[in-house]
Amino acid sequence: MPATFTRSALVLSLLFGLGQAHAASHPEPKAIAAAHGIPHPAVIAHRGASFDAPESTAAAYKLARDLGADYLEMDLQRSKDGVLFALHDDNLQRTTDVASKFPERKDSPATAFTMAELKTLDAGSWFNSKYPDRARPSYAGLKILTLDEIIDIARANPQHKPGLYIETKEPQLFPGIEHDLKEKLQDRGWLSPAGSKLAKSALGVGQGKGKVILQTFDKNSLQLLEKEMPQVPKILLLWVGEGSIEPKSAVTFAASGEKDKSVFYGKQEPKSEAEFKQWVDYAKAQGAIGTGPSAKLTHGGDQSYSDLVQPWMNQYTHDQGMLVHVYTVDEPVDYEKVMAAGVDGIFTNRASELLKFYKRPAAGSIDDVLKKNGF
Repeated sequence: MPATFTRSALVLSLLFGLGQAHAASHPEPKAIAAAHGIPHPAVIAHRGASFDAPESTAAAYKLARDLGADYLEMDLQRSKDGVLFALHDDNLQRTTDVASKFPERKDSPATAFTMAELKTLDAGSWFNSKYPDRARPSYAGLKILTLDEIIDIARANPQHKPGLYIETKEPQLFPGIEHDLKEKLQDRGWLSPAGSKLAKSALGVGQGKGKVILQTFDKNSLQLLEKEMPQVPKILLLWVGEGSIEPKSAVTFAASGEKDKSVFYGKQEPKSEAEFKQWVDYAKAQGAIGTGPSAKLTHGGDQSYSDLVQPWMNQYTHDQGMLVHVYTVDEPVDYEKVMAAGVDGIFTNRASELLKFYKRPAAGSIDDVLKKNGF
């Protein structure tokens, strides 16, 4: 055998071996998801099916569940008397009638109210006013839900049991909420040991290892969640701005001259490639199994932020053995874009549209599912 051929063969075999080692050290995202019992790609119903029903209410969560979403997503807060409940804003004015029920306290944070007081509020009528084309008389009077009530909803469909995707919202306002969450999930059996594989599709992810995913923007809360629930998958949410990834430009929205916040956010970039990578590295070091980055949407809107799902960003995250769940995407043009960039799951307000995009037909039409649930 000629010496040149021998040398070439040796080089090729070394390169092949390195390639195999690289592949072994960086498993495919689908394998990463399977190891944690998380569907791939995942349909994460953002505050429930919140395009078609008032966010974080029974209507939105029951609709998302029965359409076939993998996860019911929520922002967790704690009432004055210690009850865990779902609400996005720290103020009640946008999504309730607090101004008429408690006019003198309308500007108070939600945590200043007892659960009994919160339960007197109408958390549905605002949706009918804002979206008359999607309004339903049955939405009027819908209530703020406790975590217990959302767990009950997740378990109530014998054919499909979604998991829970829980954010510690503004955790600095609720010291100890990570421990309270662990206690509640433990009491309700959601931290019990589960098999390493996904549950049968007939039941859904809500019975498998990945039945709870914890998420937060807050570094300290991520550490506390890992301390309290090391066995539960965690996601560090990312965006460009104060408290998260440092932007390339220090110009604020107020000083930018932009009138549309989504245009301003869309122009924000990480200060450097290293700045982005250090947040992914931090997430992994603290036990997170993935990141939840923002997306820049094709048609803008109040959910359009910095583009943090560029292919190189997703590849870097995957190279660390982590998943990418992007927020919050509602249109097929953007589903296509973020999936092509390499994401592993999508937070969406339109679970029915995302299921359709993934060729996972919903169990029924939106109207039929709502009617079946009394809405």
